[in-house]
Amino acid sequence: MRVIKEIKHPACKITLYAWNNRYIIKLETGLLEQTFKVNEFDVTNEQEVEKLLDQTFIREALERFEQMAHSLGGALQRVL
Repeated sequence: MRVIKEIKHPACKITLYAWNNRYIIKLETGLLEQTFKVNEFDVTNEQEVEKLLDQTFIREALERFEQMAHSLGGALQRVL
């Protein structure tokens, strides 16, 4: 897996990778991560992959991180 680029964002770490005819978009915050795979043939180039990371995409990912943290917290409370 080859790192293409790290994109700075105040709320999460965003890394773009190239691997096995796919672009991988990885977002991380704390102990949580989200990964999106984009077929290399669905986009023209790496810059087009970056364009996917618009305000709506990032906002929805951050909301999903909140949901993930809530789910994990609830599961931990039920177990512990």
